Amino acid sequence: MKDELCVRVRDVHRGFGDLQVLRGVDLDVHLGELVALFGPSGSGKTTLLNLIGALDQPQTGQLEVLGRDIVHMSESRRTKLRRTQIGFIFQGSLLLPTYSALENIDLALRLPGIGFFERRRRARAALAAVGLSAWADHMPEELSGGQRQRIAIARAIALHPRLVLADELTSGIDTATVRRVLALFRGIAAAEETTFLIVSHDPLVAEYVDTVYDLLHGKIVRRSPDREPDKSERRDEAWVG
Repeated sequence: MKDELCVRVRDVHRGFGDLQVLRGVDLDVHLGELVALFGPSGSGKTTLLNLIGALDQPQTGQLEVLGRDIVHMSESRRTKLRRTQIGFIFQGSLLLPTYSALENIDLALRLPGIGFFERRRRARAALAAVGLSAWADHMPEELSGGQRQRIAIARAIALHPRLVLADELTSGIDTATVRRVLALFRGIAAAEETTFLIVSHDPLVAEYVDTVYDLLHGKIVRRSPDREPDKSERRDEAWVG
């Protein structure tokens, strides 16, 4: 893991009407680091993820992603950053219902202008990485909730982004698959210095990440681990792609 920052958040505030959700958030995430963010429902975890992903703007504060000030960046440059450098894994997968699993991944790779053959190579490699090669031609309605979530994960990593933002990525996925996905993330982080910021309620996530934070009362607090995970719990899994 490098010392170089991927995400820098300073004194960020964000509210909605009379409800102030984020009240001076500070956060540093380094390149190649896996970070988990925990907190009760409604604490602002998704709000913070949307700010870092350039999907929303803070009311006050500083936000830098990959060394770029995204608060004062033009909307066209923010859009380009999202399309080329940031992989998103949203709650509920958000797959297009009229596209197959492979086509949903392919569509996300069209936006940054990746050529057809490279798109298909990456899409099939990402499907293989999440164990769904046999479902490439299936429509979302033909897949279980857990399978749809794994397609969403494949869509994010197929971009080969510098930063992946994951909102409740373990939802609907069995424990064995969760472990495989998190080990896969560790492999990608090690091989490509990709950064992962994972919002979750699942304690299993904490076993695989480098740093755990809690979002409480509008501020981030770094969690002191009770123990360091064993090496066997955090082993890397090779990324095929």
